[in-house]
Amino acid sequence: QVQLVESGGGLVQTGGSLRLSCGASGTVLRINTMGWYRQAPGSQRELVAVISDGAAKRYTDSVKDRFTVSRDGARNTAYLQMINLKPEDTAVYYCYAAFSGMSYWGKGTLVTVFS
Repeated sequence: QVQLVESGGGLVQTGGSLRLSCGASGTVLRINTMGWYRQAPGSQRELVAVISDGAAKRYTDSVKDRFTVSRDGARNTAYLQMINLKPEDTAVYYCYAAFSGMSYWGKGTLVTVFS
């Protein structure tokens, strides 16, 4: 069984920074893609940033130049460094991992940005 556990969410003022972490545990083989999605109240879950095992990165337009996704392949861990946070970034952030043809999700960590 595979588990993804996020940490690092919290309450931050507009313009502030947070760093999210996600660790994968269990029977984890080589992770192809790892990253982050988010879901704001009343909205659908959306991609924020993902990174492949070849280090190719993809971001949603609204976070480019503010968020940076990275991973530590040896530790099956992904990170999301967020700077210049805005109220519209408020959401539950979910860790995502894909390997062996399966997709896995964490339970989410709440990020709240207040003005």
